[in-house]
Amino acid sequence: MHVEIHGHRGARGLRPENTLPGLLHALQVGVDALEFDLAVTADRRLVLTHDLTVSPITSADRRPAYPGDPAYPYVGKPINGLTLAQLRTLDCGVRRPRRPDDRFAPTQVPVPDTRMPTFGAVLGLVSVYGADHVRLHVELKTDPTRPTLSADPKEFTAMVVDELDRHGRLDGAAILSFDWRVLEAAMELAPQTPRFALIESDTMDPVWLNGRDLADFGGDIAAAAASAGATTVSPEHVLVDGTFMAEAARAGLPVVPWTVNDPARAAELIDLGVAGVVTDYPDRMRELWTARGMRVPEPIPSRYAHVPG
Repeated sequence: MHVEIHGHRGARGLRPENTLPGLLHALQVGVDALEFDLAVTADRRLVLTHDLTVSPITSADRRPAYPGDPAYPYVGKPINGLTLAQLRTLDCGVRRPRRPDDRFAPTQVPVPDTRMPTFGAVLGLVSVYGADHVRLHVELKTDPTRPTLSADPKEFTAMVVDELDRHGRLDGAAILSFDWRVLEAAMELAPQTPRFALIESDTMDPVWLNGRDLADFGGDIAAAAASAGATTVSPEHVLVDGTFMAEAARAGLPVVPWTVNDPARAAELIDLGVAGVVTDYPDRMRELWTARGMRVPEPIPSRYAHVPG
């Protein structure tokens, strides 16, 4: 049995999330898929960020993009209200936990002076390191409950599809979203590219599911995801049990839960029959896979001592 390991935001537990050094580290640990998040800037550039506003946890102001910039400081401002030049002044390489119990602060190795990368830079990184066999799992960050912070889902999806196509990566990628409008746009624009229906308890609402009410599907999340054009259902791992797996099997969808950092929980999910796990700690998963005699993905060897942010 083969179960995939997907590096979440690169390898968030090990290196700064959604950064070139973080993504490279995940490749060097060894993953089947590299997951990261995208949003659109004010000047229509695709950048890696999990949040629709500049996060005070993952980003710190260093200087304005130009003297007297009225938008400075940038932390806390909407991503879609800032240009790439403004966002590139941020240091995204040092985690700044807001709570003393931040579970990633003790394990994440900082990489100071790391910048917020563009989608194109990530595609270039993967090409330089010859990681064509590692799928790129591109999560499009939109929030239908906050439309002023979010790009139009159809336009956003078209931008991502065009960039993947320019780099010859449509067949080596997957498009992920909690906003199921993105899935339907991706099905139309790039039908050959896999589509992951993300879901958690907070998004079990028609506004997130492009008008679908789970009650109309008898609470069957997988059936609803299939109707939206998903090729995989990707729920928060706490939702996954035997009943969920049976429903997914009836819908013909593999299950890839997130975010699985406890090897004991990963072992339970493997026994349930998941197709992969999304994890902040691919190193922990590799140890479990090896202990169970399962195949682990091949690491990418380092060619350069330093990767600029």
